[in-house]
Amino acid sequence: MQALQKLFLVMLVAGTSAYAQQATRLTLQSALDLAEKQNLDLAAVRRRRAVALAGIQIARQRPNPSLSFGALRDSPHESLTLDQPLELGAKRGRRIEVARQEGILTDVEIGALERQVRRNTREAFYRALLSRAESERLARVVQLAQRLEQIARQRFEAGDVSQLEVIQAGLEVARAQADLQVARQREKVTLSQLNALLNVSAGTSWELAGKLEDISPIVSLPELVQRISQSNPELQRLGQEEKIEESRRALLKAERIPNLGLQVGSDFNAPPEFRAGPRGQLMVELPLFARNQGQIAQSSANQQVLEAEHMATERAVAARVEAAYYDLQAQQTQVDLYRDNLLPVARQVESMAEESYRAGKTSILAALQAQQNVQEVERSYLASLFTLQSNYAGLEETVGGPIE
Repeated sequence: MQALQKLFLVMLVAGTSAYAQQATRLTLQSALDLAEKQNLDLAAVRRRRAVALAGIQIARQRPNPSLSFGALRDSPHESLTLDQPLELGAKRGRRIEVARQEGILTDVEIGALERQVRRNTREAFYRALLSRAESERLARVVQLAQRLEQIARQRFEAGDVSQLEVIQAGLEVARAQADLQVARQREKVTLSQLNALLNVSAGTSWELAGKLEDISPIVSLPELVQRISQSNPELQRLGQEEKIEESRRALLKAERIPNLGLQVGSDFNAPPEFRAGPRGQLMVELPLFARNQGQIAQSSANQQVLEAEHMATERAVAARVEAAYYDLQAQQTQVDLYRDNLLPVARQVESMAEESYRAGKTSILAALQAQQNVQEVERSYLASLFTLQSNYAGLEETVGGPIE
C-alpha cells in the first residue's frame, strides 16, 4: 500500500514538472490583452463599425439627376430635359450628423462588450487560479492523510491500537487521492474555459503568474460614484441615444423646408418657328399640410422618456456601485478573518490533534475530525478569495473602467 502511494506521488510530481516545462507564463494583464485582441465575440461586434461608417457614407449621398427624352407627333417633335432636385435647409448635414451619432452609439455598445469580456476574462483567470490552489490544497491533504496513516500503522505494530484505525486512515488516504485526481481534471476544465475566452488552442497550457490574494486597492466610494456618469455603459448608451434623438429632431425640422426642383432642357424640331429652343422650370413643394408636426412631437416625447430613463438609471447604477463597494469591503474583511484568525487556529488544532494521537492521548477519530475541520476552513478561505476577485470584477464592470 505504501509503495503504491509513493509511486502515485512520484508520478504526480513528475507530471506537474512536465506540465510546468511546457506551459507558457500568463499574467492577468497579458490575459486581458489577449482577450482584447483575440476574443471572437469582440471581433464580431467590432465589424459593426464598418456598418456605421457605411451609414455615414449613405447619408452623404446627394439626389441623382434624371434625364428624359420625348418624341411627339405634335410640334415640337422632340424634347430633352434634365431634372435635378436641390436640397435646401441643410438636410444633408443633418443626415450626416444622425449617422455619425449612430456610429458613436455603435462604439458605446462595443465598449460595453469589451468591459464584459474583461470581467469574464478576469473571473476565468482567477477561477483557473482557484482550481490550481484547490489542487495544491488537496495535495497537502494527501500528505497529511498519509502521515496519519503512517502513525496509525506504527501504533498498530506496537500493539497500541486495533487494525481498524489503520484501515480508517488508509480510507482517508484513498479518498484524498481521489479528490486530488478530480481537482486536477477540474483544473484542466477551467484552463479550457480561459482558452476559449482568449481564443487560443484548447490544449494550450499556461503557467499562471499570480495568486488569488492579489488585488489592487480601490478608490473611495464618492469617487467611484462620480466616475459612473462618464464611464458606465448603461449611462453612456442612454446619453448617446439622447444625442441621436436630438439630431433626428433637427433633421425633421430641416425637412420642413421644401426642396427645389430644377429642370433645364431644350425642345427640337418645331418648324417653322425654331429648330431648337431652350426651356427651364423651377418646382417647389408647398408645405401647407404635412410639416413633420407628428414626427417632431414624437421625437420630443422620446427625448423626455430618455431623459427620465437616464435619471432613473443613474440613480440605480449609483446604488449598485454602492452595494458592490460594501460587498467588496465585507468580502475583504471575511478574507482577512480567515487568513489571520481561522486558518492559523485550525492548522494549530490539526497539528495538536495529530501529536496527541501520536502520543496515544486521543483516538484517530479526533485526529481525522481535526483534519476535516482544517480542510473545510481552507476550502472556505479559497472560495472567499475567489468571491473577492469576482466582486472586484463586477464592481469594475459596473463603474465602467478601472477602480484603482
